Amino acid sequence: MIRKHSITIRGHRTSVSLEDEFWQFLRQIADRKNQTVAALLTEIDELRRPQDNLSSAARVFVLQWVVSGGQSGSDRRP
Repeated sequence: MIRKHSITIRGHRTSVSLEDEFWQFLRQIADRKNQTVAALLTEIDELRRPQDNLSSAARVFVLQWVVSGGQSGSDRRP
C-alpha cells in the first residue's frame, strides 16, 4: 500500500508517497545512520536531480542502499 507522509525540508512542507516496504527501509537506513527519516529525506532531496521527484529519488536511494550492501548513499546522486 502506498502511504503519504508530510515532512518539512529546509522550512518547506512537502509530502512523499511511498509503498510501505520503502518506508520500512527508510526507517532502517535512518536508524543505521543515526538520523530521523525526515533528515534522511532531506539528504536525499539535496542529492537528487532537479527533474526527479522526491518519492522517486527515495526509491532509487533505497535500491542503491540495498544493492551496495548498506553503504552510505550520501556520496551518490539518487
